Order: sequence, then C-alpha cells, then structure tokens
Amino acid sequence: MRVCNLSSGSDGNCTYIETEQVKILVDIGLSCKEICSRLAVLNVKPQEIDAILISHEHNDHIKGLDVFASKYKTKVYVHEHGIGAVYSKMKKALAQQFYQFGDFSFTINDLIIDNVSLPHDSVHCSGFIFENNKRKISIITDLGHTTDVILNKISGSALVYLECNHDVDMLRANPNYSASLKARILGKNGHLSNIDCAKALEYIIPYGTKQVMLSHISRHNNTPSLAYKTVCEYLQSKGIIEGRDVKISTASINISTIFKLN
Repeated sequence: MRVCNLSSGSDGNCTYIETEQVKILVDIGLSCKEICSRLAVLNVKPQEIDAILISHEHNDHIKGLDVFASKYKTKVYVHEHGIGAVYSKMKKALAQQFYQFGDFSFTINDLIIDNVSLPHDSVHCSGFIFENNKRKISIITDLGHTTDVILNKISGSALVYLECNHDVDMLRANPNYSASLKARILGKNGHLSNIDCAKALEYIIPYGTKQVMLSHISRHNNTPSLAYKTVCEYLQSKGIIEGRDVKISTASINISTIFKLN
C-alpha cells in the first residue's frame, strides 16, 4: 500500500490510499481543483480514483465531493446511516454513484475495508480500517472519545491516523470560542484531545503500531509541536519511547509523508 494524507484539519481532510489494484480517497474536504493539484504531486490522475469513502457529512470532509464525483463519475461509499445526510448536500453527483455499507467489512478489488462507528456530532461518523497483503492501517478522526470497540478494531494497524485535536487548557482559555462551542468540542461527541489521543495510543502501540500521524490538529486550540510534545511525554511516562517503540509525526493542511507498506 501507498498512503498519503493530502490535508488534515478543520480546513479540509483527505487521505489517498493505493494498492496494486485500486486507488481511493478517504474524505474529500478540499475543492475539486485543489484535490486534483495534490494528486498530481503523487502522479495520480483524478480519473484514476476508483472510489471515495466518506466518514460523515461535515463540510471539511465533503467540500469537493459533489464536483469531483460528478466530473469524474467516481463511486462514493458512505455508511447506510449517514448516506442520506451526505447525499442531501449533493447537487450534481448522481444517486447511482452512491453505495452504502453497513457494520461489516467489504472489498474494493484487493483492498479489504472495515469500519467502526465514531462518537461525533454528525448523523453518523465512520472510522476506517484498511488491509492489503496482511498490512493494516486505520484512519480515525472526528470523535469525542474512544471506546474498547474502536481501540480493538484498530489494534494491529502498522500505521494509524488518529485525531489529536486540541489542548484542553488552550481551548478553555480561547476568548474567541463561545461556551457552547467549547462544550461541544470537549463533549463525548466532539473531538479528541491531545491527552486522550495519547491514552488511546498507549493501548494500541503494544499490538504492533509502528507509525502514528497525529491528525485533525486545531489551528486555534493546539499546535503541532504541543500535540507532539504532550503525546510523547505521556507515552514516555508509560515506558513507550518515541523513536524506539513507535514513530510519531503530525499531519497538517499540506501534503504529508508518503508511506509505503509492503
């Protein structure tokens, strides 16, 4: 597999995954024009994209979907509980391009795709787990808290994109955020904090995770360096050393590292 995050954060989310037989996008939260530009960096043509998987209906995950899917006739996969909310925002894409999946795994050519429901303030939010040639990766963003079900699903993933959205103290002290917005983000269906991300990683790293991308980092209530520092210090206190036991990086609104899993 070849995996690359094209953008991460409230300004737009999109990840590219490629195997020998398939090329897909997970979410498409940038404009069609911008997605095409970023795919070109990877030497991928937009018409080569076999499918787009959508986690949920929020704009930072579907901004470019309508134009891209209608222009390139791309198949779109959404959970059965969230497909109506996503399709209701479409003006150009055709209903026959949309495919629904349930709480079970399915395949697109040689890529096995599983999903897990995430606690988020959307109609339905899916996290994704991908497997190809016995190599497993997970993309888990937009969740207010983790559960045993989520952690068990993603355990064994060599590469994990995991939300590390905010520093709790920064968020609480932010004068530009209303009390209701702060409560939403901090709530059980909001976004995952730095320390909660670290606790999730403490659980899954012993099961074989070697690379973590801290994702969906807030521009207003966090910084990449603070997210990295908080996670690494917590893990170190638990005997897990970054660089020895696991490699930790931060995703951003720009194209990040291209990972190749053989």
